[in-house]
Amino acid sequence: MKPNFTQKVTNWGNFPVVEKEMRSEDSFKRIKEFVLNHNEIIARGNGRCYGDASLGETIFSTKKLNKFISFDRLNGVIECESGVLLSDVLEIAVPQGYFLYVTPGTKFISVGGAIASDVHGKNHHAEGCFSEYVIEFKLMTERGDIITCSREENSDKFWATIGGMGLTGIILTVKFKLKNIESAYIRQESIKAENLDEIFRLFEESENWTYTVAWIDCLQKGKNLGRSILMRGEHAFQHELPQKLTQQPLRLKKKFQPTVPFYFPGFVLNALTVKIFNLLYYKKQTKKEVKSFIDYETFFYPLDAITDWNKIYGKSGFIQYQMVIPKEAGKEGMKQILETIAASGNGSFLAVLKLFGKNNPEAYNSFPFEGYTLALDFKVNSKLKKLVEKLDNTVQQFGGRIYLTKDSMSRSSLTNYLKNIQSSKFVSLQHKRIINNNS
Repeated sequence: MKPNFTQKVTNWGNFPVVEKEMRSEDSFKRIKEFVLNHNEIIARGNGRCYGDASLGETIFSTKKLNKFISFDRLNGVIECESGVLLSDVLEIAVPQGYFLYVTPGTKFISVGGAIASDVHGKNHHAEGCFSEYVIEFKLMTERGDIITCSREENSDKFWATIGGMGLTGIILTVKFKLKNIESAYIRQESIKAENLDEIFRLFEESENWTYTVAWIDCLQKGKNLGRSILMRGEHAFQHELPQKLTQQPLRLKKKFQPTVPFYFPGFVLNALTVKIFNLLYYKKQTKKEVKSFIDYETFFYPLDAITDWNKIYGKSGFIQYQMVIPKEAGKEGMKQILETIAASGNGSFLAVLKLFGKNNPEAYNSFPFEGYTLALDFKVNSKLKKLVEKLDNTVQQFGGRIYLTKDSMSRSSLTNYLKNIQSSKFVSLQHKRIINNNS
């Protein structure tokens, strides 16, 4: 009798929850047997994406592919298996004077997932996506073959896999470049903006900074629409640091990490509590501009400081909705989006605005293009589907695009690659949903 590997699976948003077969192996030989014995498979890293992208009829978890292969400390090149987390990379690299060129807002994603989503960060306008720093990776195809993919070798598979959401095969190992740093700290400037006009002006004035991001109060209306706080930063040089931070500039002290022990009751998050939170967050910075040095974890991964913070949204879960609007239409597009959200009463604690630069045209599956991107967390409720439909319509109206890594509810496909993958055995519930909605 075959063992039953069926289990309940969900990603970070706890929506949707599915009951599917999920397996994890650390042997390439057994992974090949698994691939050849199943008709539909999707690879899943650490399950920290918000949508339903890595959920499918049969799921292969890369969690056991968690070994480092090599670290060239002279040139800052690291090679590891695809299930290694960015947090694991940082733990090794930062004390040696290296950092990730590109990182999303959590360090708990897998390296394979970073390629499949071609993740971006606060520095896209300056340094692009994760794929810019990938040298090569090994990919298992649907026939069980293992091929090396790079810009020179199997380049068609290389670029199809970049941002391809796992639809070309299972990424096994990855080799990529790191950047030099002198300290584990960021020199940050935090500037308050009273409305959308001011925050867009601040972004334009800050394009020479490596990292820029803004928290935005999505429930404001009228003259305060777009009220926000811009954070811009650079990796601090050792000579810039305050004296107390110069003793061990590449090492951080361990911090207390609180945990959310249970799912919050549904009534806790509502329009009123979101309004109060946003008001307090905006008012806690009493000055117009604040300069400081903060550690990289606080700057890049503020939510990672709280274990299981996703439980705050309750058992029904939440979605993160992220879109990008072309730069020339960014202000008007964001104005309509924020007005729609404010009118709906579905406020977001976490609303993050960033500026994207030009993307590499060879990375045709990547989400970013030159423009403004907004990411918002919404608690799942009966009104949410209608709100998402309205937001989708606005995004399409302004020639924008939805980020598939976050999507679990949008009806529209705003990407250009689905036509190429419908015959692949590597397919997720997300892609079936999008294909059905657009057929």
